[in-house]
Amino acid sequence: MPGKRVSATVKDVPADVFIKAYAAHLKRTGTIQLPEWVGYVKTAPYKELAPYDEDWFYIRAAAIARRLYIRRGTGVGAFTKVFGGSSSRGVKSSRFARASPGVIRSVIQQLEAIKVVQKVPKGGRQLTRTGRAELDRIASAIVNKQ
Repeated sequence: MPGKRVSATVKDVPADVFIKAYAAHLKRTGTIQLPEWVGYVKTAPYKELAPYDEDWFYIRAAAIARRLYIRRGTGVGAFTKVFGGSSSRGVKSSRFARASPGVIRSVIQQLEAIKVVQKVPKGGRQLTRTGRAELDRIASAIVNKQ
């Protein structure tokens, strides 16, 4: 039936499609306040340049929210591993390097301010009930649009 609406969760939608849609939602609603340093900061010490995309803060927030949906209890230290990458050391072989914890902490604090994320007593963060519902609503909109 073409008019039938289907409910979906974040796990039913490809990661890249969901992250782009949720980042656009965060930017459109204007709930996240961008720090003044967003235009100058690198996302990791091993990076040479700042991100080219002006909306990188929203994209990082959407990626963190999706990751917390899938695995709750994740903290800032674990996210530095998730968003880390290969550090070029010139002629020597590359090594893994972690992402900047300050950027990740700032994103998580912004998500806490809009009541999408909350602290877990044992450590780390998890999505709130309203945050989980918001992410599922966006995932359902993506599935119904296709």
